[in-house]
Amino acid sequence: MTAQPLHTLYGAPLSLYTGRARSYLIKAGIPYREVPLVSRHYRENVLPKAGGRQSMPTLELPDGEVIRDGVAIVDHFEAERGHPHSPASPRQRIVSRLFDVIGAEGLLRPAMHYRWNFPERNRAFIEFHFASVAPAGPDRERRAAAMADRMRAASAGFGVVPDTFGIVESLYLGLLEKLDAHFSQQPYLLGGRPSVGDFGLIAPLYGHLGRDPEPLALMQAHAIRVFRWVERMNRPEPDVGEFEVQDDAYLGGDEIPETLIAVLRHLSIDFVPETRAACVRINEWLDEQADLAPGTQVVRGVGPASFELEGVRVDALAQPFRFYLLKRVQDEFAALDDRARADVAELLSTCGMSEILELGLSREIGRAGNLEVWC
Repeated sequence: MTAQPLHTLYGAPLSLYTGRARSYLIKAGIPYREVPLVSRHYRENVLPKAGGRQSMPTLELPDGEVIRDGVAIVDHFEAERGHPHSPASPRQRIVSRLFDVIGAEGLLRPAMHYRWNFPERNRAFIEFHFASVAPAGPDRERRAAAMADRMRAASAGFGVVPDTFGIVESLYLGLLEKLDAHFSQQPYLLGGRPSVGDFGLIAPLYGHLGRDPEPLALMQAHAIRVFRWVERMNRPEPDVGEFEVQDDAYLGGDEIPETLIAVLRHLSIDFVPETRAACVRINEWLDEQADLAPGTQVVRGVGPASFELEGVRVDALAQPFRFYLLKRVQDEFAALDDRARADVAELLSTCGMSEILELGLSREIGRAGNLEVWC
């Protein structure tokens, strides 16, 4: 038997966004090896094809093609393989896309908080992993510690400051409770097969919240079924032994379970006001950029956006990439026929998510040369 050629995934276990790409490769049965971004081959051959932007994950295909970013990696294989992890029915398709946005952009606060604000439990673990992805040398540990310190300081930019610790923890514990109830009934978000939404959600729930000692202990103590889903998403076999139905299929009749509606309703508490505030802030920034030429690379953030969560003020970096992903939800919705749009709109209203269909930037974002760029 001829072995399938290996893809090379440039990433790391502690990387939030690598978690999405890795899980997809595992579940899709795509052979790969995972390596850090420190080799000469990466610098000389991969990085130039990745638009010169060093980021995780980046994938090198056997033929030398390079794909930077987990969203683009999943897009590539979904298109190549006939969209096996994209539900065809309207409500499930929109919900899958929405969870992809929320996983990538909507859970950064708990991911950052539980990584960086519990040093007595996490620090040694994190520094080990930072050292493992740093170039070898006599000062490797010192550089790893300095890198960790910079990342910890940067977490404040996501709205993780002492005044918000309480609301971040309360919302996250509520999310674990509701996800645990859902995963007691279904192996994945939409039934017996992982969707694009599962791959988005695994990013924060594995790389940060399902591995670092403090949040891992929290998940195992309070949400064992969520922990089992995290395990399941990183195994090639179905790993669904606790479920009576094991059919590798999405739920019939375009069903969205009540348990999943409860999850989305809870997520809307944070996701909708932050998206609204970020939309205003980024559009104000765009109004000021009269000379922003098409093809200009999209920056990670344009400054803080302010909003309230249950009476607590949060100042978080307004990130255009959220709207690159959200536009995909909106485009999918716009492409539906009238009856399907009405069904989806009713669902989103029930979940407290109706507003996400209207929040958009005055300039669209596309991709060119493996970079997100302004159109």
